[in-house]
Amino acid sequence: MGFIRPQLPPVDAKTFAALPRGERLKLLTRHWVEYGFGTPSAVHLFYLVKCLLYIGGAAFVIALTPGLGTVTEAASWWSQPIVYQKLIVFTLLWEVLGLGCGSGPLSSRFNPVIGSVLYWLRPGTIRLPPWPARVPLTRGSRRTAVDVALYAAVLASAVWLLAQPGDGGHAPGSGDVGLLDARAALPLIVSLAVLGLRDKTVFLAARGEQYWLSLLLFFFPYSDMFIGFKLVMLALWWGAATSKLNHHFPFVVATMMSNAPLVLSRRLKRLFYRDHPRDLRPSRLPFFLAHIGTATEYAVPLYLVFVGNGGFWTWAALLYMAVFHLHILSTVPMGVPLEWNIFFVFSLFYLFGAHGDISVWDLHSPWLLVVLLPSLLLLPLLGNLRPDLVSFLPAMRYYAGNWATSAWLFTSDALARLEAGLTTTSRLATRQLESLYDTETALLMSQKVQSWRSMHSHGRAHNGLVDRVTDGQDDIVVVDGELIAGFALGWNFGEGHLHNDQLLRAVQERCGFAPGEVRVICLEGQPIQRQTQAYEVHDAALGLLERGHVKVHDMLTRQPWPTDGPDYPVHGVERLQPLQPAPRQAVPASTPASTPDATPDATPSSTPDATTPPAQDATS
Repeated sequence: MGFIRPQLPPVDAKTFAALPRGERLKLLTRHWVEYGFGTPSAVHLFYLVKCLLYIGGAAFVIALTPGLGTVTEAASWWSQPIVYQKLIVFTLLWEVLGLGCGSGPLSSRFNPVIGSVLYWLRPGTIRLPPWPARVPLTRGSRRTAVDVALYAAVLASAVWLLAQPGDGGHAPGSGDVGLLDARAALPLIVSLAVLGLRDKTVFLAARGEQYWLSLLLFFFPYSDMFIGFKLVMLALWWGAATSKLNHHFPFVVATMMSNAPLVLSRRLKRLFYRDHPRDLRPSRLPFFLAHIGTATEYAVPLYLVFVGNGGFWTWAALLYMAVFHLHILSTVPMGVPLEWNIFFVFSLFYLFGAHGDISVWDLHSPWLLVVLLPSLLLLPLLGNLRPDLVSFLPAMRYYAGNWATSAWLFTSDALARLEAGLTTTSRLATRQLESLYDTETALLMSQKVQSWRSMHSHGRAHNGLVDRVTDGQDDIVVVDGELIAGFALGWNFGEGHLHNDQLLRAVQERCGFAPGEVRVICLEGQPIQRQTQAYEVHDAALGLLERGHVKVHDMLTRQPWPTDGPDYPVHGVERLQPLQPAPRQAVPASTPASTPDATPDATPSSTPDATTPPAQDATS
């Protein structure tokens, strides 16, 4: 692997393209075990620079606050109460611009490296309202001048809030700096909420379950506000821990460690699997590490929030949790929530170190709990019981490994017409790669994302469902829904409800595909109380074709390549229309975008039409 060149399987691209889908996945997943994505060193340098820009940019902007001091004097003002307020606003702005999660090559954004702001300031791009049948003035999927203006208002109000001085004297020991005037946060709070009702993608990208919610805490007195910040962090840790209480998370651990740039030993990477290259199910090692991670996110935050008093054990817990998050950061996980983990590390030392004297037992206003509990308790509870109704982000199911996902199946001509039919600011991921590499390298790199999906437990179900739907037809291009969302919406971060049948209908309005040309397999996340996951098969022209469920046990016993053919076990099947084969076409093996299996991820139905029940309106 060079500075720019990726580490790819030693196979001729044309020979590779001629292999059956199962053989391609077998080759790629075995390669993933030892090399991960094969990421070039330049990509890791890109993310390192981006993290430094986030840290430096936040310090520079916050230092402009009157009364704080310069960046070089940060050691004297970093613990000021207004600093954390402004860091929340800065991070929200960073994320809603598209500079944080879901950016860069590890989110299949190669050229350009971000979408978000490039899409959301452009009329005609696709927007996905969360509840179009229930919220007035939100129907439709076309971004209008109103949506652009609302997004511009979000950016402007965030910048304006960052420029505000402290109003003085509200925080004990803060000198003349004080806190932000909470009323100054109203434009940002209102504009993001209104825009979120018209486009759930933007609200999710802003990480509304954390940063937007934290803006509401500005209205509480100093001590209660900081108690609220601590409770938000506690909920994020406990939500992440709860999401790991399943059979899927060890698959996430093994897949992530294979891609960790600091783990150079291929022998060590093979230890995460039972018997490479024959059996690529997780070994006991990732199960052990999964349990350690779960216990960490339950026990250490519990101590910090309810017991810690600033003494030796408090600082020991802070250092342990900091190492925990820095380890996650060092693996550079797909989706790259890097700045998010940096925010966590700063929050540890800020909230529980510098402001460890503020105890949750000193809460004065019960209204704080009225504001927080619906978002921090009830919404995650609903999201775990009914994952089809709540995005995995507000449900805080961050590491579940059983997120809603999808696979889009195209005839080669249909994929080309998809790219021509949508208003976007980028091309499909494979076409982006072609602008940077030769055709053969672009083909293998785009296929590598398929292997990442297959390494997860839900990817093994997708492999079986794809074979069930295609029934041996080998001239179909399989594209992960994550890449479709990134191309069509401008943002993707593992949220399958952004590339389900709601997006398919928006695409169909613009492209008008014939029956069989585009089909989408949506696999919903696992409810915490069941050992099954629901799936649906949609056709762009015909609507819902079939629904049923697959068993988690069947995913856990499979290899990351299809082994069942069209007989992958499904249960409770309700077939509304025949799973008719797609029109057969000759597929040019030399063109990556029209070679079978060109990309990564998506999920089940969430917005009603004539074939779906109203309860599946959409997800926010």
